[in-house]
Amino acid sequence: QMVAIPGGVFTMGTNEPEIQQDGEWPARRVHVNSFYMDQYEVSNEEFERFVNSTGYVTEAEKFGDSFVFEGMLSEEVKAGIHQAVAAAPWWLPVKGANWKHPEGPDSNISNRMDHPVLHVSWNDAVAFCTWAGKRLPTEAEWEYSCRGGLENRYLLFPWGNKLQPKGQHYANIWQGAFPTNNTAEDGYRGTAPVTAFPPNGYGLYNIVGNAWEWTSDWWAVHHSTEEVHNPNGPSSGTDRVKKGGSYMCHKSYCYRYRCVARSQNTPDSSASNLGFRCAADTLPELP
Repeated sequence: QMVAIPGGVFTMGTNEPEIQQDGEWPARRVHVNSFYMDQYEVSNEEFERFVNSTGYVTEAEKFGDSFVFEGMLSEEVKAGIHQAVAAAPWWLPVKGANWKHPEGPDSNISNRMDHPVLHVSWNDAVAFCTWAGKRLPTEAEWEYSCRGGLENRYLLFPWGNKLQPKGQHYANIWQGAFPTNNTAEDGYRGTAPVTAFPPNGYGLYNIVGNAWEWTSDWWAVHHSTEEVHNPNGPSSGTDRVKKGGSYMCHKSYCYRYRCVARSQNTPDSSASNLGFRCAADTLPELP
């Protein structure tokens, strides 16, 4: 299901960045044409339909491994791993981890078909969107739609400035002390169904939290303050922009479940908290 996002002008970025090195600033006026956005993150069920129809093999499957958050792994899998990411030791390269086996060979998705597909690279996401007659959203389109039409003031989150209005959980993020203790107060230790939690003003679900979402833009941290129309990012780069944060985000170390927050990965990267949703200029014919 896609929803129509009306064109308009909005303030992209912020002059009060929370994470300086991510290039969240400066605030700048951006015009966006109307477009369509997937209401939900692409689910395992949808991705399986694509794979069954095309025989597509993801990059994680070709490489033979993918990064998995240590807290989700069985002791057996952990025992066989002797390397980690120096800057983030909770990320472990797991042999046989891919979209069908998110925590490695001893895991499966049979009871998670309505959860976001994970371990998809930027290239995998582009292949799926193309097959579906769609494309990845630009970072500007993503950020504009994240705000849900609430443009009259600066908002941290798609629904407002309070993380938990009236004590309600509006997104799947980390509660507790990262990375050792996830209290799962929001109901989920890992991903949630793509339909979980209230939608934003445009009817988009889990636009922040749950799984990171790829965008079409190359990554850069310096932006002009000039007013622009339908920007699609730098003309080249090494990394692609991802938005929205994930179930692993906590204010203490990854306060990136804000609409202006951003991060990056190389286009062939995949991980157990990274997925996507598609956009389109016109509603596609159903494949």
